[in-house]
Amino acid sequence: MPQERPSRDAYVRFTPMTTRLRDNDQYLHLNNAVYYEYFDSAVNLWLLERCGLELPNGPVVGIVADTQCTFLAEVKWPAPVEVGMRIDRIGRTSLTYGLAMFAGDGAPACAVCRYVHVYCVNPERRPTPLPERLKAEAERLVIGGTP
Repeated sequence: MPQERPSRDAYVRFTPMTTRLRDNDQYLHLNNAVYYEYFDSAVNLWLLERCGLELPNGPVVGIVADTQCTFLAEVKWPAPVEVGMRIDRIGRTSLTYGLAMFAGDGAPACAVCRYVHVYCVNPERRPTPLPERLKAEAERLVIGGTP
């Protein structure tokens, strides 16, 4: 059974991007792996701009522990897209992001992604409690309050 395509109101933050010619695969739509590049870029931009993380060599870094993407509609080059983002879970050492790619004004999501970062002391890569600023910014992306 097809999955329902979420709307923009299911997300809090939006990062505008533009597809690139090289993003297309032999079927002339965005290659599946490229969606992850867009999702990763949106998350890391938020971490740099809002959370004070110093990537890649800061004292704390996020390591992807789990991810899953469901493709719901085709995206082709050239197209302006936006990555919608929210926080689905705040753990002691991890964040679970809800992400979606949107193409076109008012159109529902073309892909949805779950993305889990475990935050680690760098360079040892051992889990560490979320820094306070990161946790506070994550709480702003939770729909309906802190999970």
